[in-house]
Amino acid sequence: MSAKVVVYGNGLLTEQVCRELSGEYGLIRAGIDAETDPVDADIGLVLDDGWHPRMQETAEAAMRQAGIPWLRGFASFGEYVIGPFARPGLKGCPRCADWRRLMAGGDRKEMWTLQQRAADAGGIGPDAWCSRSGLRQTALLLAAITREALNGCGSALPQQHLLLVNLQTLSVSRHFFLPDPLCPVCGGLPDDSPSAAVGSLQPSLKVHPGSYRSRSMDELKPLLSRDYLDYRTGFLNGTMRDLVSPFADVSVNLPLFGGDEATAGRTHSYEVSEATAILEGLERYCGMSPRGKRTVVRGSYRKLEKDALNPTRVGLHAQEQYDKPGFPFQPFDADRPLDWVWGYSFLQLRPILVPELLAYYSMGCGSGFVYESSNGCALGGSLEEAVFYGILEVVERDAFLMTWYARLPLPQLDPHAAGDPELTLMLDRLQTVSGYETLLFNATMEHGIPSIWAMAKNKKSRGVNLVCAAGAHLDPVRAVKSAVHELAGMLMTLGDKFEAQRDEYARMLDDPSRVRHMEDHSMLYALPQAEPRLGFLLEGSGRRAPQTFREAFGPQSKHADLTEDLKEWMEVFRRLGLEIIVVDQSTPETLRNGLYCVKVLIPGMLPMTFGHHLTRLAGLDRVLRVPAQLGFAEKPLKPEELNPHPHPFP
Repeated sequence: MSAKVVVYGNGLLTEQVCRELSGEYGLIRAGIDAETDPVDADIGLVLDDGWHPRMQETAEAAMRQAGIPWLRGFASFGEYVIGPFARPGLKGCPRCADWRRLMAGGDRKEMWTLQQRAADAGGIGPDAWCSRSGLRQTALLLAAITREALNGCGSALPQQHLLLVNLQTLSVSRHFFLPDPLCPVCGGLPDDSPSAAVGSLQPSLKVHPGSYRSRSMDELKPLLSRDYLDYRTGFLNGTMRDLVSPFADVSVNLPLFGGDEATAGRTHSYEVSEATAILEGLERYCGMSPRGKRTVVRGSYRKLEKDALNPTRVGLHAQEQYDKPGFPFQPFDADRPLDWVWGYSFLQLRPILVPELLAYYSMGCGSGFVYESSNGCALGGSLEEAVFYGILEVVERDAFLMTWYARLPLPQLDPHAAGDPELTLMLDRLQTVSGYETLLFNATMEHGIPSIWAMAKNKKSRGVNLVCAAGAHLDPVRAVKSAVHELAGMLMTLGDKFEAQRDEYARMLDDPSRVRHMEDHSMLYALPQAEPRLGFLLEGSGRRAPQTFREAFGPQSKHADLTEDLKEWMEVFRRLGLEIIVVDQSTPETLRNGLYCVKVLIPGMLPMTFGHHLTRLAGLDRVLRVPAQLGFAEKPLKPEELNPHPHPFP
């Protein structure tokens, strides 16, 4: 008995496909406006000469209910779209495919508006680019995929893939798309709960004794390019190599509905830099809003106090900031309801509720009480690796801001005493190519994790005067290399923009309220006349000999298991009374390849903010105490003694 195929649709494509399949299978025709379930069939086809979303949704709902797989084909804006080949109960449906295709397009906002209008009008008629050749080719592809599916011999269209037929050139391309965890058809997230918090740490063996990673880049590279990078349907949709930088910098585009966002990878290999940029793109995506668990807890801090983090411990804006007209945040109110997510406190050894707007950094405007950045977000090949690097990022930014606000005269480091030939070559190359000298300062705070303030100082008469960066790592040489890569990524690209807008940056010098965006912080200190504000570093460094790395940091213990390193430093933080709180931000998109993303919060440490009007220092007295603990001040500082100028973090 021949297999049965139910065909939804009217038009030329429908007729062509039916002619191809007639005689081989039993065809059951259903009209474009059919509202009834399909009869018993082995596969369904949803075909259209144009784009009629309601017809597609009606037909697909009927086939899901009947439990049969289906294949879609339609024309839209100069191409035929074939697929996906959807199966009931499996993730990666046509709605997911359409969303990924929309987001990967450079005109996503315009297309979204157009599609909404077209859907309200009943759809879009036959595409103007349709031709006999294009129609024939598309029909043959649809028929071939149908035969392969029915014969069980594989498919030219695997699960979660589309074929796109260009109606101008008749070229055919195949594209993978990720299921959307928020898809209203096949998505669905589990509820957030205390049991879903990070909990205990598991062993996480390093890839080799000198590494601080649990999975090698050689293992990850093919997975990253396969699953996340595609110019038509990709989670990330484009790459660009920086041929000006002294090193192999690559940026990858993360398409967001409000605009594109570039994420960077900076190493000595373009291939590795691309993989690193993809990982950063995944981290950025995970940190923006909950996409792995559904937020279910809402209430006031006063109501949830027994199980919740006190938001005042993470630093607030000053009352005079809240009082300014147009300030985008409201003072914290313990009686105002908030959304909360579950994290885990490694000090209290229990799950703890964290305000969602602190756990995800695109939250906050309107009903929020603070500006929160990506500070503490990290991605890793294991959960433990992600926590490890999340802590390092909090430490790096805190050390930089502690140095800035307390004007700490940090000891300078001698990079040539590090005993690392690669670092020496990096610094020599950076100076030769860019004309900048690199100065390094030991910014390690009371916890002892090696932290670096790096500064590139111009030796030429033109261009940005200086640029700052930071790094933190258990291996201080790694911390320095990370900071040097950051410097190199900026030095060769900022010059033209700085010269074109120098007058605007000069106005920021006298009016810090003009420092509104991330780049403004760097550009302000590109001005030679801003250099005196860094005199506490530059003048102090000339009065004493630079430290060697051995003098500055001493030997660092190493373990074969990254988790042992992590536990060792968590114990240091525990003794200092610093609470490490971890929120698991992992999503189905990352977990498919065993990648975990977390947000680390350490109340008391200084949170990085951009825009001088959004500085967060209220309630953070550690910046007043630690300078005296480290011997930089004779007694604790007073709030009015803190540096009032915008910070220079890039």
